[in-house]
Amino acid sequence: MSDSSERKKGAFLSYVSIIVNTLIQLIYTPLLIKMLSQSEYGLYSLVASIIGYLTVLDFGFGNAIIVYTAKYRAQNKKEEEEKLHGMFKIVFFILGVAAALLAILLFFFVENIFSKTMTPYEIEKMKIMMLILSFNLFLSFSFSIYNSIISAYEKFTFQKIIAILSAILKPILMIPLLFLGFKSITMCIIITIVNAVVVFSNYIYCKKKLKRNPKFKGFDKILFKTILGYSIWIFLGIIVDKVNWSVDQFILGAVSGTIAVSIYSVASTLNQLFMNLSTAISGVFLAKMSKMISNKATKEELTREFIKIGRVQFYIIFFMVSCLVLFGKEFIILWAGKEFEEAYYVSLLLIIPVCIPLIQNLGISIMQAMNKYKFKAISSFIMALINTGISIIFAMKWGARGAALGTCLSLIICNIIIMNIYYKKSIKLDIIEFWKNIVKMFVPLILPFLIIIWIKNSLNLNEIASILKYGIIYTILYTLIAFFGVMNDYEKGFIKKWRKKLHIRSSK
Repeated sequence: MSDSSERKKGAFLSYVSIIVNTLIQLIYTPLLIKMLSQSEYGLYSLVASIIGYLTVLDFGFGNAIIVYTAKYRAQNKKEEEEKLHGMFKIVFFILGVAAALLAILLFFFVENIFSKTMTPYEIEKMKIMMLILSFNLFLSFSFSIYNSIISAYEKFTFQKIIAILSAILKPILMIPLLFLGFKSITMCIIITIVNAVVVFSNYIYCKKKLKRNPKFKGFDKILFKTILGYSIWIFLGIIVDKVNWSVDQFILGAVSGTIAVSIYSVASTLNQLFMNLSTAISGVFLAKMSKMISNKATKEELTREFIKIGRVQFYIIFFMVSCLVLFGKEFIILWAGKEFEEAYYVSLLLIIPVCIPLIQNLGISIMQAMNKYKFKAISSFIMALINTGISIIFAMKWGARGAALGTCLSLIICNIIIMNIYYKKSIKLDIIEFWKNIVKMFVPLILPFLIIIWIKNSLNLNEIASILKYGIIYTILYTLIAFFGVMNDYEKGFIKKWRKKLHIRSSK
């Protein structure tokens, strides 16, 4: 299968994965809240976010391996590639040990940090979950070299199928146990078991299919320093992401308690779906961008790719955020409960400012491939520090909504205003042409949104059936206007091609 075909199938399967994950979240999350209680759901979310901080110890090496492997493949440097993989197999194992030890160290400080807002029972549960997930962390790090190799070889079909099966397996295993009375600690055990299956599958695929089983062939200090110089800025960017998307829950856990964390977590779940929508496409393009830049691609060629992928992402992201604005409040109340109504306003504060960075996410892959991620990493890090300070103050005043407001302001300043200037001035992408395309798309696509707003003002959407009914009407209007009034020949051709393939397969 060609790299181009793998990228297309990878992007398609990424959206299949998102659909599957969305359906699971729609069914599984309210069940979790009901079976665990709002407080324990908040406790589980808090532990997951704290352990998530330690994933930053990847140091950006995963991205670096993808970029350098792609370059070595383009230059047919097999010996350098094998040396790279063998060295980082050991590096990742060491990082896994370090991450697990840090998680265990945090175990001893849980009571000091959260004793004012949590009961002794909650603190004891939190400690047990941290120990279980610290082992999960060690496992993920120790085998992460195999996942990076699969990405570098652009074998996205296998990668996405494993991700889909993993997403399905967790609730299948957990739901019966929930009904038997097992709670958050058992959830952590199930997550760890499924993760073990995933990392072992990656290992087998690399060894049997790709014929890649990294072996240590010595530590190359020069190569390591070169990659560290590249990855340190990716690492800083990862820290920023963790601060922006996880620190609010930590702050709320310390100043407001588990109820506020649970509200924020529901909004954060919706936000994560939007984040996944962007990386579904751009995430499969890092290796291609590295090859293009290694082969001296022009700025015009990079801009065309940037606009092409940005347009595709705009169709999806604008549709999703408009659905959230139209039906989000009623949906969250029906889905999670009246006590989670606040999550609607929190989700708007998190999601709306992230829409523009999401449609421009290919720019991040271009910066990484050009080794120009330094500016974004530093500027985002400064804004993340400011975000933390603002969020603490706002959270003490307005709870979950206040914490989200701090994140919202930092995203607008850094990821929208500053980054668009940088794309134009330093990366030399034609941002003016990009925004001309987006504005031309936006004007017709706002029409179905305004129509449903006009209809909705006279309705009372207090049932799932009502939301589905008008959601379907909106989807049909949006799709028709997009296809006949907005899409260019490439986009129409892509849809017709996939429709033809699906028709052929269904007729067999």
